[in-house]
Amino acid sequence: MQQNPQLDLANNFVQHTNRNIFLTGKAGTGKTTFLHQLKKTSHKRMAVVAPTGVAAINAGGVTIHSLFQLPFGPYIPQENTVQNTSFKKQFNREKINLIKSLDLLVIDEISMVRADVLDAVDDV
Repeated sequence: MQQNPQLDLANNFVQHTNRNIFLTGKAGTGKTTFLHQLKKTSHKRMAVVAPTGVAAINAGGVTIHSLFQLPFGPYIPQENTVQNTSFKKQFNREKINLIKSLDLLVIDEISMVRADVLDAVDDV
């Protein structure tokens, strides 16, 4: 990393643990640079997602709805609604194996992700 001790520490943490990390900072503090550097140097199998198409493009990833094939309406955990049931059935074996094989999931612009979307990802 470029002489930023906090980002160096975050990079080492991500590279050498399997723990969650929440990285935040003001605009221009190097979060996106950190993400791009992490993608280049990490040996981990990772996916980068974001809540919107523009954010996904900027992060070099895909939308969270695209990767996890989430419905666009509200998701109610532990409900047997038609929407919840149909979204769980649409995964093919290849997609399931891809998601299970991930070592690292990066969610950029996490503050824009609704709580029910995180519940849906958790249920996948």
